[in-house]
Amino acid sequence: MSQLPVLRYQVVDVFTRNALEGNALAVFIEPHGIGTETMQKIAAELNLCETVFVTRSQRPDCIARLRIFTPRREMDFAGHPTIGSGFVLLQAGYVPEGETSFAVEENVGVIPLAIEKPDQYLIWLRTPPIRDGATVSGADAAALVGLGDEALRECAPQVLNAGNPTLFVALREPSDVDRAVFDSARWTALREKYRLEPMCVFVFAPTPAGAYSRMFAPDYGVPEDPATGSSTGPLASYMMRHGLVSPKAGTRFVSEQGTRMGRRSLLHVHLHGDQGSEGIDVGGFVTPIIQGELRL
Repeated sequence: MSQLPVLRYQVVDVFTRNALEGNALAVFIEPHGIGTETMQKIAAELNLCETVFVTRSQRPDCIARLRIFTPRREMDFAGHPTIGSGFVLLQAGYVPEGETSFAVEENVGVIPLAIEKPDQYLIWLRTPPIRDGATVSGADAAALVGLGDEALRECAPQVLNAGNPTLFVALREPSDVDRAVFDSARWTALREKYRLEPMCVFVFAPTPAGAYSRMFAPDYGVPEDPATGSSTGPLASYMMRHGLVSPKAGTRFVSEQGTRMGRRSLLHVHLHGDQGSEGIDVGGFVTPIIQGELRL
């Protein structure tokens, strides 16, 4: 193999102010000389939920292009990599001083970001358009996560997609969320029955603060994800449809995720326009923890 440059990267914990909580992310800036196959191998080597390679965008309205990989596949859009990479780009000087908004390019298109608190870097992304997908029977969904029908709310489990298709399953209590055990064999059968593409499965229960959540994504090589920003905008949409959160413009709430696995994450949601008609923002804090070099 020909000698390639040393690749420098950072690891940041996203959706937390505390090191070793939230969702860890590796970010490589300007990874010259490597292609898609090598990017995928690096993501598998690091074995984090996602790894980002920051490349140059051909779009004048974007400061960079993000290529996002799980250990198994490239993603069209993902939330914690977008916010975590936004933080790294801010730190690296890609965003002019004093600017409070910028945009990045992903496979799904342009993703706007905004900085609410420059001193603490509370970073928001605007959720891409949300598309409706299939509904699944409550009995099938309950069996998938090892629960009885009584644990489910009277909301049909449904797939929503803002660039990362996700099956949402509403449970009655946070304790039901913690009791969920994902059944991979049932998932294979359920995907075949409903002709579902590879996707995430997101279980949650409403709380006074917003929601208590968990997400499973074995299709992506991620048994459980500590924080899923790409699914949190669609979560807000699902909750509004079923009367589980206020649909009024300006509503803010928090989805707590990852707590069951020891990686507590707080994903902030802000609705613009009634029913999120003018956009749904998902935001969080970022904590840097590692600077490293990778030699091929």
